[in-house]
Amino acid sequence: MSNYTISETCQENVFSHFFKNHIKSLRNFLTYKYGNEEQAEDIAQEAFIKLWQNCKDVPLEKAKSYIYTIANNSSLNVIAHQKVKLNYQKTNASNDRSNESPEFLLEEKQFKDKLLTAIENLNETQRVAFLMHRIDGKKYAEIAEELNISVKAVEKRIHIALLELRKEFKNFK
Repeated sequence: MSNYTISETCQENVFSHFFKNHIKSLRNFLTYKYGNEEQAEDIAQEAFIKLWQNCKDVPLEKAKSYIYTIANNSSLNVIAHQKVKLNYQKTNASNDRSNESPEFLLEEKQFKDKLLTAIENLNETQRVAFLMHRIDGKKYAEIAEELNISVKAVEKRIHIALLELRKEFKNFK
């Protein structure tokens, strides 16, 4: 297809041929990368629309990379927007507690207080390893490297911390 000139990108038959040759691979690329078939279809179509709108500026030799770049950037924008929506839902869900009973709210507060106290009562080595794993989301190997101990030592510290916390909550309603 490299025998076409820049101006031929805007010709309907050339564009149609290009579309038929690349729509499936672009849609598959987006589906594989982001896991949503409907979104992949929409974004692939939008990429070709933008190519058509800018056909005078995009030579046919660069059209494939153009549509992939447009599609990838559009997907990233959609994901960023979804993250904003999720964060908004999380903050509003935690603020809107009018439908929960006062008993539930009291129990929740008591549970949180008891949990914080139980974590504070762990010895320092157990507490540090436990919080690094559960709060920071670090893997055992990362914790071991940072604390300059073996992975087995990290496993033991977290295991003992969990046993201690279970003891505290064994009879909690």
